[in-house]
Amino acid sequence: MPTYTPPIRDMQFVLHELLKVEDEYKAIPRHAEVDADTINAILEEGGKFASEVIFPLNISGDTEGCTLDRETHEVKTPTGFKDAYAKY
Repeated sequence: MPTYTPPIRDMQFVLHELLKVEDEYKAIPRHAEVDADTINAILEEGGKFASEVIFPLNISGDTEGCTLDRETHEVKTPTGFKDAYAKY
């Protein structure tokens, strides 16, 4: 079964080394307490969510797809999508 490993180190490099987001947050009084550890924790948890919840939905998303009820105009998403959104 395929797996997904989020490129956390690449994201950290872009955010910290290239974009200097920590400095940008420090310039905004409301977000001045945001530091590199906070940003890294968010990336780690987002990566876990992507690999454990979102990635496994690729198969059902590809095989089932979305369906439209032409009478009610409701769209039914593939199995698991609604639960994943609720977890998000």
